This record gives sequence, structure tokens and C-alpha cells, in this order.
Amino acid sequence: MTTPAGSPETKLPQAGPSAFDAHHPPQRELLDDCVHCGFCLPTCPTYQLWGEEMDSPRGRIYLMDLAAKGEISLEGPFQQHIDACLGCMACVTACPSGVQYDKLLESVRPQIERNVPREKSDKLFRDAIFTLFPYKRRLRAAAVPGALYQKVRNTRFGRRVLPRLLSTLPARLAATESLLPPVQLKEAFARLPVHTPAVGERRARVALLSGCVQDVFFHRVNEATVRVLAAEGCDVLVPRDQQCCGALELHAGREPSALARARKTIARFETLDVDTIVTNVAGCGSSMKDYGHLLADDPEWGERAAAFSARVRDVHEVLADLEPRAPRHAIPGRVAYHDACHLGHAQNVRAQPRAVLRSIPDLQLVDLPEAELCCGSAGIYNMVAPEAAAELGARKAANVRSVSPDIIVTANPGCLLQIGKHLSGDEPDRAAVPLLHPVQLLDASIRGTAVPHT
Repeated sequence: MTTPAGSPETKLPQAGPSAFDAHHPPQRELLDDCVHCGFCLPTCPTYQLWGEEMDSPRGRIYLMDLAAKGEISLEGPFQQHIDACLGCMACVTACPSGVQYDKLLESVRPQIERNVPREKSDKLFRDAIFTLFPYKRRLRAAAVPGALYQKVRNTRFGRRVLPRLLSTLPARLAATESLLPPVQLKEAFARLPVHTPAVGERRARVALLSGCVQDVFFHRVNEATVRVLAAEGCDVLVPRDQQCCGALELHAGREPSALARARKTIARFETLDVDTIVTNVAGCGSSMKDYGHLLADDPEWGERAAAFSARVRDVHEVLADLEPRAPRHAIPGRVAYHDACHLGHAQNVRAQPRAVLRSIPDLQLVDLPEAELCCGSAGIYNMVAPEAAAELGARKAANVRSVSPDIIVTANPGCLLQIGKHLSGDEPDRAAVPLLHPVQLLDASIRGTAVPHT
């Protein structure tokens, strides 16, 4: 018997069982959507760094396909190449075929966390991160020694001794130390008002996710967000007992704890009589908008999650839809806007922050070269992969310098820390130009106050 082409029939080797377990493996139709065209390559941070096919989106999809067919295991190279992905989703924006790489990565990372034992040091480091960051009370407790450490670092003794001590630290610990945000204890322990009434006629009623790291170390951003929303006619509710939304764990593949936090967030906010649930952190917003998909097959939570996600909007989306009502004072100068990946790529929110900034008189908005490339923050990436993150951070800092901005703005705390680190170089407490969230700039314009430095 021969094949239609006339050549002897050959039997293809049969693939083994899938390397993925049965709980939400990557869907075959999503894997097959990729035609390996290569449009994603120029936008992929790790491919740009290393030029390695398996560290590109199409290469990682190829690995997923092999694992699904049982031709490779999840250990070794598969884990290494998936771990190396920042999850920035620039490839989703670039793909002409609509490949949902975000959904594929979202399904594969939990598979690794469940089925691949990590080296002891790697596991301990990751566990330490997630023992601290999702918990506001623990972050506030950590702020106390953090503030003391920063005071010591600024003394003559600190400047002389600490660099030598830090040079002996493992790369991951040194990177974590270098990302320590400026700590103001008064702000770290401050609380937002539970209810802030609209200024003038009420146009909307919203609830704000205050966040974890955001509320402790970037409390000024939350304060500015509340003031701006109120100035534009929004009643603002900030539930005092809200908890972490689970975004950081979700992006790292820690699915059970992430979904548990998602359910608690839904349960807390769905009781509020509001039009919109507002976020001002790119990573939190992208995860909360995805709750409906993440919990779709949960009979108790599926519909509730979908209803919740439908009400989640980034603060720039809310402000862009409201005709500016509060008078703006001029802020002359060049303002560089960096698209946070989980805002621009994951949420497709690009025009709205720019529209909000352009409502400020005399402000000259400038975009960055290679705007689609991640700065290297990417959740916990700049702590667990410090070398790659440092290369990306230096590249982003060079692109920022190239436009000579007077102010830099971006809508994610991780991006603020990462860009600030690489702009300041060896002087971690010096920032050449203000690094702000866009709402801080708008808040200063509405109030007619000086532009804050951080």
C-alpha cells in the first residue's frame, strides 16, 4: 500500500500522554492559532535580549505544543523558557492572527507550579515574596525597618559601608534591595477616607481598589486618585476591609491562592452600590478584568465574577469618559509617558491616559522609543530574574533619557521603581526628574500645586 504521492507508507511515532495535568491545560485551538509568522519577535523582550527562538512567543508556544503531545516534559528547558517570559503581552498586541498568548501562559504557569519541583533556594525566595507582598499589615510592619535602613543608607557610614556589604549579596537579594521604594512611615500607615463625596453635582459613584504595595508605599497616588475622581464629580468609596486582588500570585502561576483572593475581592465589592470599580494599578486591573474568564467554570462564582469584571475600569478610562469639569492649571514641560504592559497590552488602555494628560494646559506629551518593550519589572520578574530585568531596565532608561523629559509618568508601581532604579544608577536616593503616576500630575494641575517629586 502506498500513500497518494506514491511513496511507501510510513507510520508516525505515537505521542505519549500529555505532560500537562487535566486541570486547565493549554487549549488545543489556542495552540493551533499560532502560524509562527514572527511578527511577535521584535516586541518580545527576551527574544530581543538573547535572540533565542525558544525565548520568543512562538517558540514558547511550540514548546507548549510539544508538551501537550507528550513529546517533552515540563521540567528542564520547558520550565526555564516559560520562567524567562515576562508575561508582558506585547506579543498579543503585535500578533496579526489574534493568538491569545495571555491565555496560554495563564494556563501553563500553574501547571509548572503544580507539577515541577523548584530548587530549594528558588522556592524559598518565591515563598518569601508571597509571604509579604499580598498582605498590607505585613508590608506596613516591614516599612518600619525599611525606613530605618534608608536613613542609615543616607549617612556617611551607610554610603561607605553598605555598598561593600551589598556586593556580597546573592543577585536576587541585591536586586530586591535596590528596588526598595522610598519609605514614609506617616504615609505607610495612613488610611483613605471610606467615603469622599463628589465636588459639585454627582456624575458617578465608584469604588476604588486601594491595593497592597500601592496603598503602603504609593499612598500619595491613592490620595491623588480619590481627589481627582471627586473633583470630576464622582462619589468615591474605599472599603476599609478590602484585601489583595491576587494579581501578583496570578501572574506567577500561584492559581489556588490567586483565585481565593479573587473570590474575596468579588464578595467585598459586589455589595457596594457603585457604577464602577476603579483601579489605578495596571497589574491589578488586568487581573480583575479577567476574573470572569478565570472563574468561568466555577458554578458558584462564574456569573458573579463576570458581573464584577464588567464593572472594573482603569482610572484613566473613567476620567477620559467624563468631560473635564474641574479647572486645570498649566504645567509647562515635556512629559514622557511609559505604557505599563498590563495597561497597554493586557487591557488595551493606551489612548485614555494620553487624553487625560493632554487635558493639562501647556503640557507637552512625548512618547518613548521602543514603547512596546517592557521595562523589566513584570510583577516579581525583576526580583527572580535580576540580570535580564537589569538589561531591560537599562534599555528603558536610555530610551527615557533620549527624549529629555522634565517629568516621567507611568501607571504601575513596579514600573515606577524599575525605571527610577535605572535612571538613578548608583545613587538610589537621587531622582533626576519626577517619576509619577499620571493622576498625580492631574491632581497637581487641578489643585494648582507644585508637581510632586515622587
